[in-house]
Formats: sequence, structure tokens, C-alpha cells
Amino acid sequence: MSKKNTPVRNVYQLNRSPKSAKRKKIWSVFKIAIATTIAAFFAIMFLMPIVLTITNSFMSASEISANYGSVFATTETGGKVYISEKVNLKFIPDMVSFSQYITVLFKSPEYLLKFWNSVILTGPIVLFQLIVASLASFGFARYTGRVRQIVFFVYIILMLMPYQVTLVPNYLVSEWFNILDTYWAIWLPGIFSPFAVYLLTKFMRRIPSSVIEAAQIDGAGEWQIYRKICMPLCKGALCSAAILIFIDYWNMVEQPLILLSDAEKYPLSVFLSKINAGEIGLAFAVATIYMVPSLLVFLYGEEYLVDGITYQGGIKG
Repeated sequence: MSKKNTPVRNVYQLNRSPKSAKRKKIWSVFKIAIATTIAAFFAIMFLMPIVLTITNSFMSASEISANYGSVFATTETGGKVYISEKVNLKFIPDMVSFSQYITVLFKSPEYLLKFWNSVILTGPIVLFQLIVASLASFGFARYTGRVRQIVFFVYIILMLMPYQVTLVPNYLVSEWFNILDTYWAIWLPGIFSPFAVYLLTKFMRRIPSSVIEAAQIDGAGEWQIYRKICMPLCKGALCSAAILIFIDYWNMVEQPLILLSDAEKYPLSVFLSKINAGEIGLAFAVATIYMVPSLLVFLYGEEYLVDGITYQGGIKG
């Protein structure tokens, strides 16, 4: 028996030679190094504007004007000036200065007012859109029928449409309800946005039916199934939806410009363009302050965001 198996064993040993294994290991390390280098390059390219904004916010107004004044310069008629020289991008200020933050936080309360306008507009949309979406998604996931399929299909069509397409109907409806130039004109379309409904419905459908049936056998009603089973299992999806909704509406521009005529109610996202055009030095500081909530929300909910996207539903072991 051992003599018959000897040739086969020798062939196997040849295929598993140390040189071949070493080549495969070197090639695997080389591929990982190339992929890491490419990923690091794109990561640096994406992070450069953020790093540039944060570091330049600690420059003095004179230094910012000396480095970037030609970019924002205009002619007497209001047109842009042709830049014949290269712009001097500086990541490290010559002297660290907090004058821009002192002006924004203490000397000019209008910037903080716009910041709180952003909070007032975004907070209720995130909270109530999740409430409405979770209830609607539970209905779409639990019950079947032709009417449900038609309504859900309409939700998908509305989600595929960009906001600019529905902006005119929203304006007409807001005018009919007499809520133009009020926060309700921004809140109501945002609260009933279809994105979270679609995301949570797809997630709830992955919950095993055996879990729901076991709860029904134990005497649980629909409200108990929703509150004690679906919501805990959808925690990751809810956090993912909350992060995406917050970032989307925190950066909104078209809705306030069209639905709000009072500039005092504009969020900071709209006001940033005016700062960039008028006071270059304050633009970096205000932009840095404006980025803080989005960065904090993302960093705090990063684990939930990944879990909500990758988790397929069911009971975790």
C-alpha cells in the first residue's frame, strides 16, 4: 500500500514546494501593499479639504487674505478676476490665531443664530421621520396585498426622484396650507420623506417569521411585536437611517431658499455662501464649526452604520 501511494505523495510534495509557497506569499503581500497604497492615496485626497479647512481656520485674517485673496477677488462690475499665479495652499499657519473663532462665537452672534436654525430645522426631521418610517415599515413588512405593493412601489418612485423635481409641488402645497415662510414648510416634507421607509422596510422583511410566530404564540399583540421585537432588532438600521437623514438635511440649501423668504430663518448651510463671498477669514472658522456635528454623529454611529448596512436580520448569537 505504501509503495503504490508513493508517486502520488511525491507529486503532492512537488506542488507544495517551499519556493512555490514563498512566491505565493510574496505575491499576496505585494497585492496587499498595492491596495493599501491606493486606498491611502484616495483617503488623503478626500481628507485634504477637511484638514485644510481646519488648519486654515487658525490663521489670521491677513495671512488668509495673502494666501487666498486672489481666489475671491472680484472686478468693479462684480465679475471674477483671472488668477494668473498659483494659489498658495498652506496646511500649517505661520502663527496660530483664535481671532476667527472669537469673532464667530462672541462678536458676531448672527453665525450662532444660523447654526441653531440648522439644529431647529434638522432635529425634528430626523426624530419624526424615524418614528413615521418605523411605523410605516412595520406595516409594509407585516402585511401583504396588492394595495400594499402599489403603495410601496409609489414610495420607491418618490425616493428615486431628486428633491428638485418635487420642489414646485411642495411649494404649491405649502402655499395652500398657508405654511410658507415657516419651519413647517421644511419639516413636513422632510418628516414624510420615503427614504427611511424604504430602508427600514427592506430590513424588517429580513426578520425571520419564526420569531414573529413565537411571539404570537406567547400572546403578543401587534404593538408588542413592533415595540419589543422589531425595534430592538432594527436598532442598527435606525441608527444608519438617522445618520444619513441628519447629514442630508444638515446640508440642505434648496429647501430654505425656496420655502423660506425670511433670511433670519435660514440655516448656516445657506449662510456659508455669503460668508465666503464677503469675509474670507471667517469662512474657514464657520465651516469648521459647521462640520463638527456631522463628524460627531458619524464617529459616534459608525459602528451602528456598518452594522445596519451589513446585518441581514434575525437573532444574533
